[in-house]
Parts: sequence; structure tokens; C-alpha cells
Amino acid sequence: MPIRTSIIDKQEHIEQAARALKSISHPLRLKILCVIGDQDACVQEIVEAVGTSQSNISQHLAILREKGVLLARKDANRVYYRVGDARTLQLISMMREVFCGE
Repeated sequence: MPIRTSIIDKQEHIEQAARALKSISHPLRLKILCVIGDQDACVQEIVEAVGTSQSNISQHLAILREKGVLLARKDANRVYYRVGDARTLQLISMMREVFCGE
């Protein structure tokens, strides 16, 4: 039986997938992404939904931005975050399905 290489056949795709999985593998970052979903959310909304300190949330948001998972836009004195790649939303949806039965 031949080995399946067609699933992820390019090194750049493997590296991109690994980076995405690594950046969302932290429980708090995964929770942040679940809160944001396919909407825009400001830091205060995320803090209220996740239930930890603003500084802690900001640190994790910075990591997600640095890894290219989140995009940010500034509106007056608020910064709004959104998931930058629809594939990340697909991953979260699949994880919900598998682990939460949703």
C-alpha cells in the first residue's frame, strides 16, 4: 500500500499547518479564537468572555497577530481583532465537532 502524500504534499504547506497548529495549541489562545469566531472583537469583549486579565489577553493576542492568525484594526481608541484566515475557522469548527459534539 503506497504512502499518501497528497494530503499535504508541499513542504511550505506542512510548515504553514504546523505554525497554525502551534499558535492555537495553547488553551487560552484557542479559547480566544473561539470567542472571536467569524466576528470582530475588541480586547474588552474578549476579556469579559474569557475571564482573565487584560494584560494576559493582550500577550496572547500579540502572539496570534505575530503568527498571522489574527488581524487587527484600530477604530478610535479600540483595537478590533478578527481571524485572518478562513482555514483557522475551519480548524476550530472541526475541533468543536470532534471534541464538543457540536
